[in-house]
Amino acid sequence: MTLHHSAMYVALAAVLASAPVLAAGQDATSPATTNKDGGPSKQKVKNLETIQVTATKRETPLQKTPVAVTAITADALDKEHVQTVQDITKLVPGLQATSEGDHGVTTLTMRGIGNDSAKTEYADPEVALFIDGVYAPRAESATSLLLDIDSVQVLRGPQGTLWGRNSTAGAVDFETVKPDINGGFYGNAQMSLGSYSQTGEKAAVNLPISNTFAMRVAVAHEQHDGYVNYQNPGSELPSVAQQQQAYLASGGTLATFQPINQALYTQGGDKYNAQNQSAARISALWQPTDAFKWNLSYEYFLDRGTPDINLMQNPRAGQDFWSALIDIPPYLHRTSKTVRSRMDWQINEDMALTYIAGYNRFSGSSQFQQDDGAILPTSFTTGGVYQNDRTNYSNYSSYSHELDLKSTGQHTVDWILGLYYAAEDNNIRFDIPIMNGTQQGTVNWQGSFIQPKETVQSEAVFGQAVWHVTDAFNLTAGARFSDDTRRNEGGINWGWAYDPTVPQVPISPSSQPQDVGFSISQHNDGRYHKTKVTWLARADYVFNPNAMAYVSVATGYKSGGTQDGGTLYQPESLTNYEIGAKFTFLDGHMTWNNAAYYEDFKNFQLSAPITYPDGNHGLGFNNVQGSTKVAGFESELALQGHDDRANVVFSAIPEKKLGTLLYAGSNDYQGLPACPPQSNLASCMNISGNTLPHAPDASLTVIYEHDFHLSNDGRLTPRLSSQYQSMQWLSPFNLGSGDQQKAYVRTDLSLRYTEPQDRWWVNAYVQNVSNDRIRTNASRFTTANGGFVYVSQYLPPRTYGVELGVWF
Repeated sequence: MTLHHSAMYVALAAVLASAPVLAAGQDATSPATTNKDGGPSKQKVKNLETIQVTATKRETPLQKTPVAVTAITADALDKEHVQTVQDITKLVPGLQATSEGDHGVTTLTMRGIGNDSAKTEYADPEVALFIDGVYAPRAESATSLLLDIDSVQVLRGPQGTLWGRNSTAGAVDFETVKPDINGGFYGNAQMSLGSYSQTGEKAAVNLPISNTFAMRVAVAHEQHDGYVNYQNPGSELPSVAQQQQAYLASGGTLATFQPINQALYTQGGDKYNAQNQSAARISALWQPTDAFKWNLSYEYFLDRGTPDINLMQNPRAGQDFWSALIDIPPYLHRTSKTVRSRMDWQINEDMALTYIAGYNRFSGSSQFQQDDGAILPTSFTTGGVYQNDRTNYSNYSSYSHELDLKSTGQHTVDWILGLYYAAEDNNIRFDIPIMNGTQQGTVNWQGSFIQPKETVQSEAVFGQAVWHVTDAFNLTAGARFSDDTRRNEGGINWGWAYDPTVPQVPISPSSQPQDVGFSISQHNDGRYHKTKVTWLARADYVFNPNAMAYVSVATGYKSGGTQDGGTLYQPESLTNYEIGAKFTFLDGHMTWNNAAYYEDFKNFQLSAPITYPDGNHGLGFNNVQGSTKVAGFESELALQGHDDRANVVFSAIPEKKLGTLLYAGSNDYQGLPACPPQSNLASCMNISGNTLPHAPDASLTVIYEHDFHLSNDGRLTPRLSSQYQSMQWLSPFNLGSGDQQKAYVRTDLSLRYTEPQDRWWVNAYVQNVSNDRIRTNASRFTTANGGFVYVSQYLPPRTYGVELGVWF
């Protein structure tokens, strides 16, 4: 058992052991727990129209908020087994996610807008992630274990006025459970066991210290073995005689021949696609007066799992689908430390001030088999390639400050004014040794990308006002002025110099590239600076207490920046035209929310790993010219009855047409045509007018559960959660069936027993019941005969398990 796993059990024990001590200090006449955390209480029918959201930076009822926002409760997160951002996608119309193995991150696409290569210290996502209102800038944040989350709000469409930078397509805000001063001592704990040796433990406890101060402690650990088995090299590699024949045919001699060393292939240890994540958070709430409160938290996150490898879409004969020929053992080592703070001061009955601040320090390293074992070597230095995408180190620091002054109470005009400042200081070394055949072979190409200082500075001022023209009719206008600066200082890309006197071996993490046969291919020093105004105009009308509609025009923006070679790429901007309607039925127990939208996207930033005409590699950015156009419709239906609960989530994106990009290249797609010299690419293709990836024509999620009341007053609750998606492209290249995910239905089932007093529950579940193979991205390799082998990242196979939860 690893040290951090042991520490997690100690933390869980400490949380649970504190129960009798703190409970003894409570008033004997007060209840042992409250319902704050879903604790012991008789089940009540929830009124959906009481759900509150903060999409407009003030707390408003979901059904009275003229924004396309999905609100996901803690109960839904638990029952859908949500652990990371990727797990919420089926609960949100138009939201897609894919894991990117070489950097071990998750990228998001919303309403057809996203970029799978927005995974480095350079690139920013189009969907912004916030935790307690604090922006999380790097893509690694999307892989973090979600801990003690109270709710998730997904704002669809550009949020460039109130939420700011990089919310081009939308924003996701995770709200953690806060300490409760008046709630007494209470908490919950949960344990689980499942397939692939899955184990999970989590616990949280509320600690009221005084009548003005409370704390909350939450811990979690989740792990499972890797899904991908190791293939036996003895059954896959050619015989020694065949290797010798291939080597001689390539121009080699018997004197220099060597057989492939099968001991270099991995046969044991951690497998790819494994989880091993731990998290802990300590939160504090100080409220000395009714007018002031301060929420402060510290969060610690460890990831010791493994990256997700690409799998062959059509495995070689005799091999299991969930297996690969591995000669680069998986490795992932990440640590994240975060402080978040929020102060709220009610200045008077008409005005309130909020100060939100955050700091994060992330460090990580990893290695990933980029060749995926897809093309077999024919000898030790011919046939396929050995490619290790290795992050030797990455260190990201970020902090932000936001100051909001807003009106409160009843006024003809509600307003909010804000100031924002954010900064990042990042460094990374990323090595890519590529060897012909195997790691014993000659160098195909090697690179070392060393970026010692990449900084981001973003400043903004914003304001928004709502004019209540009548009790039913409202007009909203807002604007944000952003000033963004990005710098790369001292960044160097090193490429293999092909010096015959230098030993041809893969570069090691401890080697300096200038000492082992590399030369400088690019200096990356550069500075980007630009300002931008984003804005919002909206009108909404409340027909009656159960129906409202709105129309809006909103803009979003993502800054440009520097790229390899020190050149600049331009900012992108999106204008979203939207009409929406929200309805409430059955005395607030059923809601139906709809939105239709049209997006006009300018200068869409597409980035990809590329090869230059001189053979060196890099990360290239292109701004798509003209307009990228997307049109769609979204609908959410929710029912909360006494014994029945249901959700229907629908998205249609019939139009999703890329603008003009004549020269699009990507090393993830081998075999693209040769490019003209003016492109500065070795290979590329014209993708103008292609269909955007991760944007199915139709997506439908249906969730239903029913409570059966037993004779002992306990409840038995079966639950079905099923999603249908039509065919979708997996890249903007639109390269045929290997670059698609065909239409599919994925279903999860569970059965939960809750004891009569709601003090504990047990749940059995099966996810991906039919064991479907669902691709989330694609890439391809060329074969010796000019064909292609396609590989993809996949959602997990069928998994099952049992969970036990207690409230105290």
